[in-house]
Amino acid sequence: MPKPTPPSNPQGDSASANSRLPVKFEIVDAPPANSDPYYGGPQFDSDEEEGGLLEYWRILRRRKGTLVIGATVGLLLGIAVTLPQTPIYQAKTTLEIQSFNQNFMNMGNLQEVTEGAGPSGSTIDIQTQIKILQSDTLLERVHSLMNPGEEVAAPAEPASTPSRISAWRRALNLPDVPENDARQHAIAMAADSLKVRASGQTRIVEVLVDSTDPAIAAQFANLLTSEYVDQSMEARWQSSQRTGEWLTKQLDDMRIKLERSEDALQNYAQRNNLLFTGNDTNVDEVKLKQIQDQLTAVQGDRVSKQSRWEMASSAPAASLPDVLNDSSMRGYQEKLSDLRRQQEDLLEVFTPETSRVKRVNAQISSLEKSLANERDQILRRIRNEYEEAMRKERLLQADYDKQTRLVTVQGEKAIQYNILKREVETNRQLYESMLQRVKEAGLASALKASNVRIVDPAKAPERPYKPRLPLNALLGLLAGGFLAVAFVVTTEKADRALREPSDVPFYLGVRELGVVPSASLLEEKKGRKLLGEESQSLVLTNVGLGEKLELVTVQRRLSAVAESFRAALTSIMFSGNGSGPPRMIVVTSPNPSEGKTTVATNLAVAMAETGQKVLLIDGDTRRPRIHGIFEIENEAGLSDLLKPDCGEWKKLIHQTPVPNLSVMTAGPGVAAASNMLFSKRLLSALEWCRSEFDMVVIDTPPVLQIPDARLFAKVADGVVLVVRANSTTRDAAMACRMRLREDGTHLIGTVMNDWDPKDSPGGYYGYYGKYSSYHQYSRNQGES
Repeated sequence: MPKPTPPSNPQGDSASANSRLPVKFEIVDAPPANSDPYYGGPQFDSDEEEGGLLEYWRILRRRKGTLVIGATVGLLLGIAVTLPQTPIYQAKTTLEIQSFNQNFMNMGNLQEVTEGAGPSGSTIDIQTQIKILQSDTLLERVHSLMNPGEEVAAPAEPASTPSRISAWRRALNLPDVPENDARQHAIAMAADSLKVRASGQTRIVEVLVDSTDPAIAAQFANLLTSEYVDQSMEARWQSSQRTGEWLTKQLDDMRIKLERSEDALQNYAQRNNLLFTGNDTNVDEVKLKQIQDQLTAVQGDRVSKQSRWEMASSAPAASLPDVLNDSSMRGYQEKLSDLRRQQEDLLEVFTPETSRVKRVNAQISSLEKSLANERDQILRRIRNEYEEAMRKERLLQADYDKQTRLVTVQGEKAIQYNILKREVETNRQLYESMLQRVKEAGLASALKASNVRIVDPAKAPERPYKPRLPLNALLGLLAGGFLAVAFVVTTEKADRALREPSDVPFYLGVRELGVVPSASLLEEKKGRKLLGEESQSLVLTNVGLGEKLELVTVQRRLSAVAESFRAALTSIMFSGNGSGPPRMIVVTSPNPSEGKTTVATNLAVAMAETGQKVLLIDGDTRRPRIHGIFEIENEAGLSDLLKPDCGEWKKLIHQTPVPNLSVMTAGPGVAAASNMLFSKRLLSALEWCRSEFDMVVIDTPPVLQIPDARLFAKVADGVVLVVRANSTTRDAAMACRMRLREDGTHLIGTVMNDWDPKDSPGGYYGYYGKYSSYHQYSRNQGES
């Protein structure tokens, strides 16, 4: 059969075919030439935060059901573990450990161990008391007091506690525990669970006791603190007693020692003739001091008189102070002056031989003799006084020398005397001090003091201390939630499948053209209501085909599934690079059974609904399915189109019941047809198809297993990659994207197939519910 000649200008026919489109597609703001948005361009690159916390947030939102189940299981386990446990009650008593009053009767000096001073000493003392409270001796003493036969007043115990335990024991067919054994167990638990702790930086100490019996817990705590106070008082009393006895014995020894030292001092003083005044001063030393004072005074007097005598001996007698100051001498001088004045007066009148003149001369001579005698007496007196002072000084000096020798001899003896005296004084001080301590110890032993005060005695608790049902339930909830989070994150990290619509642009950086809901929703009543199919005809009877998912777009026109294919087609038509919408697209997937044929068929049907002439080519020559969907014989198809002896090409195209939709099956001779894809006839054949139809959709094999899709993609305007939710892995999708990038093929975008909105977080499920309400409203408006 001769081959028909294809149109001379297929490109022009392409332009004319575009003019027949009822809808005009225009591309606004095409991406820059230096960017490639289909292979992770700038508008699709993810930041580091999106690959970290955001990814974990997406995982947790997607698997929130698992998280709820894990948290619920943990909550139930926490409750189940808590309910069978025996309630434990905790009694608490508070003590104040005060610093012992060191100043009261100086009792601090009577203690065997000195109390700590300062903050650090106080802390050490508190810790010491805590260890004493926890000592085995004190616990054994309290345990012996709480004998099994002692009756304990039962407090207001919750009625549910024994009944709950009894109910569990009856349910497990366990015998009841004897009351005596239960009491012994409660006492043993109280002793083992004792906790003593300091309250911050205070002197308050808290004593905590746990037991299965609240009354025993309170009784044990109160007995422990009471015995501790008694033990503290007893220890201090015994310490005072021991100190008093020891001091009494030492006092007797010290008294004997004091008496002996006093006798030795007295005997030594008597043997050496040592006399002391009341101030313990030696009599000879006092006498020496007195002689020294007298000698000093005599020496001063002698020096003064010696000076007078030396002056009287060397100076004229008339100029001596003693002469000048003597009253008799002054009288003589005055009389002598008068007589001489009379003499001069008489000589002016009378001659020397005159009796009156002679008489006056005789008086003057007599008076001059008396004056000379008086001066001599004064000189003799001065000399006598000087000589007397010298004799007295010599005598006192001799006495002083003698007394000095005596004191020197006694001083050597006084050294030993002072030694004995200091020994006596020391022994007396020790004796008096011990006597005082003995008196204080006697008072302290009579007064039993304690530095421990019970602030709050223990009371029988009304509610169990543990197990705490709310706390354990919360811990179980948190543990279950944590394990669920770990499980979800681990499984999600291990399972790298694409799960929700936003995964594709997030991980691949490729435009998402559309999302196809899962077909399983069409079989469920809730899903049918969700997808808007509750009152719609299931099958388009005038098509003449059985109900098929591949034809859902035409068989269930108003369903959300059908609308999802139309939405994907709209994204494809607006994905052109500035020269108009794509005319020939290749639909493929990374792996088999991911819904590429379903997507290709419904995209072709959706395009045909717009009035375009659409050709659907089955390019999967190994597993052809298009002929079965439209119930067409697969006697001739694409494989014949690639043969050199192919006849008229139009005979290979079949019209389907869907208006404006034609189909070219894969045809027979699968192996030969696969090899023919590498021939040059593929380009001319597809160009002929482009010239005859407004849109050509090619269903091809998976990209990763078979190279056919890559060969068709080199001729087509672009590739639509189909991924199946929860099936296609990120690695497979990224490998597919990488191969197409290396081939230089235009990847239009991806379509996620078989996605269940009920399993995804966010508002997807609500979105489809609103979609159902919208179409229900439209139908009601149409009927009215």
